[in-house]
Parts: sequence; structure tokens; C-alpha cells
Amino acid sequence: MTYVIAQPCVDVKDRACVDECPVDCIYEGQRMLYIHPDECVDCGACEPVCPVEAIYYEDDTPQIWADYYRANVEFFNDLGSPGGAAKMGVIDKDDPMIAALPPQA
Repeated sequence: MTYVIAQPCVDVKDRACVDECPVDCIYEGQRMLYIHPDECVDCGACEPVCPVEAIYYEDDTPQIWADYYRANVEFFNDLGSPGGAAKMGVIDKDDPMIAALPPQA
């Protein structure tokens, strides 16, 4: 299991979760942040610090945002497991579902 970042993060990217993550598994795409499912240790430190309440434990993700689990996983398909977000910086892509969303307020 892992944590999932959902729609409230799109076009916000507050990064409080990044600062709190002890294993550096939250990566930054163009429009939102993504949690690497293989690097996340399920500590839950990210969830309470998210100011827009975009982070959910996989099984607790609201049904309306169920596709965000897939988006978080597939974001890493061509990246593999880089072993830490800090060295990657902003990754010049997003999951196609995220990229297709209209700008969020």
C-alpha cells in the first residue's frame, strides 16, 4: 500500500508534504506532486501537513479521485525508481489525465 496525491494538488503544489517526507519519495511534475509507490514507506507524515487535503492512504482515497492512484503509479513508468526526489528537481511531465485537466483555481 501507499499514499496517493489527488486532484486538490493540481496547480497548487504547496510542497509541505515534500518537506515532511522522511524518505524523499514525493516527486514534482509540471502541475502536481506524485508519491512514488515503491519508495513510500507508508509513514503517513505527508498527509496531515497537506494544506489542501490532497493526500490519502490508498484505500481511503475518495471514489471521485480513484484514478489518481493510477496516475501516481504510472507517472513513474518510464522513470523507474530514481531513489530520491530531491536530486530530480521538477520533472517535465505529468500523467496524461493531469495534463488534460483545465487550469485549477
